[in-house]
This record gives sequence, structure tokens and C-alpha cells, in this order.
Amino acid sequence: MNKNVFYRKIPKVDILLEEERIRQLICRYSKETVMESIRKETDRLRAFIGKCEDEKEIEAAIGGLTDAIGQTVEEMHTPNMRPVINGTGTILHTNLGRAPISPEHMKRIAEVACGYSNLEYNLEAGRRGERYSHFEELLCKLTGAEAAMAVNNNASSVMLILSSLAKGGEVVVSRGELVEIGGKFRIPDVMEQSGATLVEVGTTNKTHYDDYKNAITEETKALLKVHTSNYRIVGFTESVEIDELIGLAGEHELPIIEDLGSGVLIDLAKYGLTHEPMVQESIAKGADVVCFSGDKLLGGPQAGIIIGKKKYIDKMKKNQLTRALRIDKFTATALELVLQEYLSEEKAVKNIPVLRMITEPKEEMEKKAKNLVRMLRRTGFAARFQVMPCESQIGGGSLPLERIPSYAAAISPEEMSVPELEEKMRHLPVPIIPRTANDTILLDVRTIDSRQFKVIADQFRSM
Repeated sequence: MNKNVFYRKIPKVDILLEEERIRQLICRYSKETVMESIRKETDRLRAFIGKCEDEKEIEAAIGGLTDAIGQTVEEMHTPNMRPVINGTGTILHTNLGRAPISPEHMKRIAEVACGYSNLEYNLEAGRRGERYSHFEELLCKLTGAEAAMAVNNNASSVMLILSSLAKGGEVVVSRGELVEIGGKFRIPDVMEQSGATLVEVGTTNKTHYDDYKNAITEETKALLKVHTSNYRIVGFTESVEIDELIGLAGEHELPIIEDLGSGVLIDLAKYGLTHEPMVQESIAKGADVVCFSGDKLLGGPQAGIIIGKKKYIDKMKKNQLTRALRIDKFTATALELVLQEYLSEEKAVKNIPVLRMITEPKEEMEKKAKNLVRMLRRTGFAARFQVMPCESQIGGGSLPLERIPSYAAAISPEEMSVPELEEKMRHLPVPIIPRTANDTILLDVRTIDSRQFKVIADQFRSM
């Protein structure tokens, strides 16, 4: 095969620029972008000719050059961040963005974000205000705290708290609470970055009151409690609660800090789940400072929320680190909207997607799964579709042992393997992320909004 014949068939750049499809791309985007794509695709075509031994395949590749250029240009202008459909049944899926925000809240956020806002402007006084003012009063009302603020995530909360209250000193914490959170970030490492020195007490499974008492020295600046929300130690265990440490902390004039992680404001035990320590319970027990995540069980945006005694919160607000960790207008707006829902627990459970998904009964999930299966069967896609019972999980490091009864649309493809179908689903215009079990694709409907069923069915029809 004389490959030079094929190399000569590759259209020259000036000829490509005269083609109608290419001219349209230049008008829609820019000549620079199109030229970059032409160079990229012609280089790719030459490389393909060099290694291909099938003349028909080479001819097809040359004939498809214009389409390839168009696809490359389109991909360059397609945002990489895009919505996906979560069929995994993991409600707080960290890789998929954790807590979703409701469409109603997003409309309000868009109104604020699309123009100017009173983010740091006091409309009553007509002067500079504080971005925390939009939700601080709400947080205090809901939790019983004296003051509140927020930074960009809960690891930042811990760092800011320790930097403000314990920098240069020691912080006493139980060995059984030295947790590692996502991405290999560990409490000891966060403490080190804050400038505080970690003093470990007790053992992995048992820590006693005297362990804390004997660890306190003139260098001690605080006592730290960390709720182990992402794992459980069971069996021969013992720990010391905040209310037991109140007298000891008061005697040495030390603040008690608690990192609650998930941040629950309602009693989940009422909905059939294990009781998770509530934020307001920690304040009532006597914690001086409490921090928790905004995008976990609270059901809001990514944020690290800090509440507690005013004298300590004021120190943090004045810390230079606060500016580096502060939240933006999107987060401030979303936090206020989500917290307002908690003024009525009934409204919160109904209007906050995370709480709605957690509390929806399995009977409703069975109805949803039947509806989705019915729609999928009408698509003509070569597969067996059936309703299957399954279990959802909370995720995001919250209630790790908890499983919620649910139902899934089970898909057994007939003309391709399960891994092949799973890959195709990930590359759809609106990617669908399932889970697989027993050589079957499962779409757990607990984490799928019913409004997405038509999108799923239409995409299966297109496949």
C-alpha cells in the first residue's frame, strides 16, 4: 500500500476553510479555535494513516475529517462540569456533588447572583455590613448558640477554630476521635496546619475522664471532641461526653470544641434511622464552639458552619485566616434559604432534597420504580427491565452503617455486557451513574427525581 497517496488526499487548510460546515463554525466560535482544531485533527489523521493497513478505514477517516473537526470544536466549547443522574442510591455522594439544592432555591440564588446584592451592605444603616448577618440570627435561633459564622468547608472550620483559640498551644483529643475525612485529610494534619499541638489521650476504643484531666497543662488551650460520623467503634468501648467535661474545662478556663461533621438539625430517629447527635444538643450540653458541614445532612451548599459563644466567634471573625476561607454570595444565599426551611420541620423534610430522599417511605419508592420500568420498557432498548428491592445509603461520611429500604429499576442488557452498558450510560448527553450487582444495572429511584425519568427513557431510546 502506497500511503503517500492517502497523505496527499488530506484536504489542505485553505480548502477546509472554504467548506460550509467550517465557515459556520468560524462564525459561531472563532477562526483561532477552528484553526487549532484543524491542526489537531489533521495531525491525528496522519498518525492514523501511518499505522492503519485497511484502505477502506483510511478512506472513511479522510471523508470524516470535517465532522471530526466540528466535533473537536464543539467539545472545546462544551462545559466539562455538567449535571448527572444519580442512580447509585447514595444520597450524599461526594463524587457527585453531595447535597443537591432544590430548584426553587436555585431560582432565588440565580436572582441574587445575576446582579448586585447586599452581601456585605447593611441596608438599614446604609453602610458596610457582614456577610454572616444573612443567616447568623437563623442559626442562633435554630441551635441556641450566641453567635455564628461560616467558611468554605468543615476542615476549614476546624483549622480556623484552632488557629483562633489554640495557636501555639496544646489541644487535647481522644485517640478514638482522630478521624480521616475524604481525600486523606486527617484531623491531626489539619490541627498541625492551624498551629496547635495535638495531645492524644486514651486508646482507640476507650477514653476516660481522667485521661483528659491528666493531660491538661499550662500549655493547654482547648479540649476537642470529634464526632466519628464516618465510622463506628463497637464492642468494648467508652468515651467521655461534653457534659462530663464541663466542670473540668471550667476549672481550667478552657473552651470545649466539638466537630460534629454531618450537622443534623432534626431528630432522624423519628424517621426510622439511628439517632445522630443534633447540633442544638451539643450547644445545650455546654459546648463552647461547634462546627459542622453545610452540604451533608443539613442539605445545603458546601460550607463549614461554626456556632457557639460570642466571644469565641468574634475572635474567629477577626482572624486574618477568615478572609482566605470565607464563603461567597452563592453560599451565603443558599445557606439562608436552606436554614429558613428549618423554621418548620415539616417544611424542611418536604423542601430540602436530602431530607426528602432520606425520609420517603419505601412504598413510594416501589411506585417510582414501577413507573420508571414501565417507561423503559417502551423505549425498545434490548434489555430485560424489572422492579427490584434494594437498599440506599446516606453517604458523605454520615451514618455509615445505616441502610434505607428502597427499590430500583433493574436492567439486564441482551445485546451487550453490563460493563459496556454502564460505560455507554456514563457517556450520554446527561450521564446516568448506576450501580451494578449480580451482573445487573440498578437505578435506585431514591436518588432520582421523577422529573428525570423522561430524560432517562429518551436516552435509552436513543441508544
